[in-house]
Amino acid sequence: MASEDGFSAAERAAIKERATELKTAGRRGKAAEKAAAEAQDVLDKIAAMPEPDRGLAEGLHALVTGTVPELAPKLWYGQPAYARNGKVLCFFRSGLGDKERYSTFGFSSAAKLDTGHGLWATSFALTELTDQAAAEIRELLLRALA
Repeated sequence: MASEDGFSAAERAAIKERATELKTAGRRGKAAEKAAAEAQDVLDKIAAMPEPDRGLAEGLHALVTGTVPELAPKLWYGQPAYARNGKVLCFFRSGLGDKERYSTFGFSSAAKLDTGHGLWATSFALTELTDQAAAEIRELLLRALA
């Protein structure tokens, strides 16, 4: 339920997490140290998720980093995300964390998924990381970077 400022408690918490992420990023040193710390933050966040979202996030993390290792893991609004040149390209949203019936794998506007038809999907419900789902995600990741 939205409060007087128009944001729900979950949305305010996500905004606060994002502000903390930005402050933490500003305090970190060298680029390699920063990248390693951000990657560890993502792994810690995934490890703290309840099942089945933890299993989904672990599988998705392995899939993304294995398919496009040039993407850097980082937290984005308190959730795992993967960035290229500092810009988030794709992200995972925990359904349990968002109090939704399914988790979401999505792409930001930095992803080159445009179909040329004026309509294309940017988010996908994810309830199970099947072989077919993994193949579709790999294809989307490669297309997003084209």
